[in-house]
Amino acid sequence: MKNMYSRRDSLKLSLLAGLGLSLQPSYAFFNPKDKVLTRPIPKSGEALPVVGLGTWQTFDVGNSVEKRKLLTEVLTQLHGFGGSVIDSSPMYGSSEKVVGDLAGQLDFQKQLFYATKVWTSGKLAGIRQMDSSFKKMGVTTMDLMQIHNLVDWKTHVKTLKDWKAQGKIRYWGITHYVDSSHESLERIIAAERPDFVQFNYSIRSRHAEKSLFQTAHKYEVATLINQPYGGGSLFGAVRGKTLPSWAKEWGIHSWGQFFLKFILSNPHVGCVIPGTSKPHHMIDNMGAGLGRIPNRETREKMASYIKKSL
Repeated sequence: MKNMYSRRDSLKLSLLAGLGLSLQPSYAFFNPKDKVLTRPIPKSGEALPVVGLGTWQTFDVGNSVEKRKLLTEVLTQLHGFGGSVIDSSPMYGSSEKVVGDLAGQLDFQKQLFYATKVWTSGKLAGIRQMDSSFKKMGVTTMDLMQIHNLVDWKTHVKTLKDWKAQGKIRYWGITHYVDSSHESLERIIAAERPDFVQFNYSIRSRHAEKSLFQTAHKYEVATLINQPYGGGSLFGAVRGKTLPSWAKEWGIHSWGQFFLKFILSNPHVGCVIPGTSKPHHMIDNMGAGLGRIPNRETREKMASYIKKSL
């Protein structure tokens, strides 16, 4: 069986009448009225869609009218398939402002789950930066405020706990993106009991399985997954290679869905947040949250297939 397409293939199907956009062939394999799976946030039981949207680089477009138009459609597709999580940071250039501007023009603005971060040192500097993020993203209550890469975390954790008690934020969390920081994340989880932890995890980077996932589960901490494609390196690794014939049995019709379905097959994953600025990639990503999730045997089969292919 030949690979259905790669992310560089030409677009073939029309989306909906009047939108003037094209879609990847995988769109033909699921109903656009379907909604992605949800998993509960451990501390509250609130349902969280398993596929969200990262904004690193992809939403840093400033005032570009053309790029903002495409990003508006990205948000529309995220919501259309039942997604809601949008993760940003002051580190991401104009991303917070772009998210706020675009979401503010959409009728489902209040249905989105806004997540951003504090990325500076010092209590007052942190408060100023977070207040700025509120304004840029157009919210009076932030769904999730995270300490970016653990920068001055001992200072910010006090502010975030106070803000949660005051109702200024709904949840707080900690983040990092490299394996070497996983032990630090675990120590903080055990000591401070955040609501969320965000970290790197992919089919080729499974360090978090050693103990980070178990620690998060033990202390009822929701997980957000970054670097799901290994910074894009996974697509380069499989370029020109075909999907295994058994992939379609699990609703997998692209390499992107293959990589995301593997991540979601870990029951301790709350939500994966791949970044994109392209509507057809957003649709493809959301497809990974539809239908069957690979079982334990299949997830190891997937990992083995990738290992042998590299």
